[in-house]
Amino acid sequence: MKYCRFLYRGQARYGAVDVRGGRFEIVGLVETPEEDLRGRMENGNASAPGGEFESIPLNEAELLPPVTPSKIICVGRNYREHAQELGNEIPAEPLLFFKPPSSLLRPSGVVVLPRVSERVDFEGELAIVIGRRTRHLKPEDNWCDVVRGFTLANDISARDLQKKDVQWARAKGFDTFCPVGPMVSDELDIESGVIIETRVNGNLRQQASTRDMIFPVPVLLRHISAAFTLEPGDLVLTGTPSGVGPLQQGDRVEVSVTRLGVLANTVEIETV
Repeated sequence: MKYCRFLYRGQARYGAVDVRGGRFEIVGLVETPEEDLRGRMENGNASAPGGEFESIPLNEAELLPPVTPSKIICVGRNYREHAQELGNEIPAEPLLFFKPPSSLLRPSGVVVLPRVSERVDFEGELAIVIGRRTRHLKPEDNWCDVVRGFTLANDISARDLQKKDVQWARAKGFDTFCPVGPMVSDELDIESGVIIETRVNGNLRQQASTRDMIFPVPVLLRHISAAFTLEPGDLVLTGTPSGVGPLQQGDRVEVSVTRLGVLANTVEIETV
């Protein structure tokens, strides 16, 4: 199943996505995931599918981030060539850090370059969407049972602040520094490998297979869930390939996987 989150008649709704005529279309409304529905019910604003729905091309809808996570867990240096290009050693175990949910940015949203940073990089990534509350995932457990699907993300990073601060909270956590979308899909064969690409102004800058990860998805999930509970809707960014580089005013950055579409965002300098 593939789904997205979008504005429909003034409300955030979830839609089933299918390929029709060679393009992605939203073909109907689907149930709101439990983590999002819980918040709506608490506010007296629960919604469910109903009524007629006319298909909408995915790229014509007002898309929102397809997740409402309690936390965003990220994995650093999970591709050997990326670690090497930044002069870092290959990690002996997954290197984890967080982005705040306030850093989420919708597809087609604008990445804002903060004036306090002189270099802000793109980092295209595949992201895991958690589907079931999980703690201490074991090697004998089927990791697919706890995954709702996969989506695209861009781990925007203030590279100079990352080096200056040592810890990465500020460098990785600015508002707009986590574009996500355009949809979630459980139809990817990660173990066989999928190709992730990043383009800036149409020029290919990153290209790698998920088979190149130092720590594959099952290892990441076991390592992360040994530290803290993963909740439905939580987002895990799995690391970026080599080829990262700085963004400038007016750039358009696109992260893509064939069955996940294209996560496209433009870039502007902070004005306040």
